[in-house]
Amino acid sequence: DLQTLIATKSSKICRAAGKGAVMEFGLRRAQAPDAGIYGARAAIIGGCSSTSNVVTGKNFDVPVAGTMAHSWIMDFPSEYEAFKAYSESYPDNCLLLVDTYDTLRSGVPNAIKVFKELKAKGHKPKGIRLDSGDFAYLSKKSRKMLDEAGFQDALICVSGDLDERLISSLLQQGAKIDLWGVGTKLITSEDLPALGGVYKLAAVVNKDGTLTPKIKLSDNSEKTTNPSFKNVYRLYDKDSGMAIADLITLRGEKVDESKPLTIFHPIETWKKHTVENFYAEELLKPIVQKGKLVYEFPALLKVKAFSLAQKEKFWEEYLRLDMPQTYKVDLSNELHALKTGMIDAIRSANEKKDK
Repeated sequence: DLQTLIATKSSKICRAAGKGAVMEFGLRRAQAPDAGIYGARAAIIGGCSSTSNVVTGKNFDVPVAGTMAHSWIMDFPSEYEAFKAYSESYPDNCLLLVDTYDTLRSGVPNAIKVFKELKAKGHKPKGIRLDSGDFAYLSKKSRKMLDEAGFQDALICVSGDLDERLISSLLQQGAKIDLWGVGTKLITSEDLPALGGVYKLAAVVNKDGTLTPKIKLSDNSEKTTNPSFKNVYRLYDKDSGMAIADLITLRGEKVDESKPLTIFHPIETWKKHTVENFYAEELLKPIVQKGKLVYEFPALLKVKAFSLAQKEKFWEEYLRLDMPQTYKVDLSNELHALKTGMIDAIRSANEKKDK
């Protein structure tokens, strides 16, 4: 559940950032070491370009990135001396944190001074990082100062309680930001810290190999389960190639692409929709069969590439931040009939008990 939440949050954040790269900075705010490692993995799947978690980088062969800390700067007699020492260690990857004392009066001017020294030695400075204050205002002012000093290629990175909505707002305000370091609200999936996904018994395999479907009714309709073993298909429009809906079927049920297909809402079972001119793609893959692993797990960057490619097949209306259109995840006719039939049978039996 945790990685699903974080990958989803990462996807929203990266989409809001547009062309700007998003770095995962959440290790120190993760609820446990493993949560930090696998949370960073999920953030990469969702679209982050890199992580500050070097264990994740090593274990999953993904890019790592980070900048200097405030403690480094505070340990030196002056900000300039801290910047200079850092630049000597990382002359070709020098990204300086400029908000320790005063961003515009001290941090950016000292960064420019060190950048000029690096440039004179044949090195190309990386940029600066803002970690506090009004990012829209400070990024515009910093960009102007860097440009006037001849460092038009210097990047501006920001970090500090960022999420998709703040990033979207900053870009709408014309903020001059190239890189985003996102930690707390990503690694904790702050706005949705728990996923309501649970395993429920769907069927019982009898001694003779036959299957007995099972269903749980509930006083809350959304908690009523879907019976029997199932499969999942994604339906695409043949003309546009864009996703129309996901279809949950009974296992072994075939989807006929040659004729219109009626699909049913999983909760409000009286609602239905007819799909035409479509093709179906099976989504589920066997991982373990008869106790043996039968699947070769792809490298993490391949998983990320697959995730990004799949998102391109969804219309903007499903992905927008505000009031997104609900994407259909519906039931096939056979599964719908089984579910409603079992519900009716159980209710009928209970009514007889009341008489």
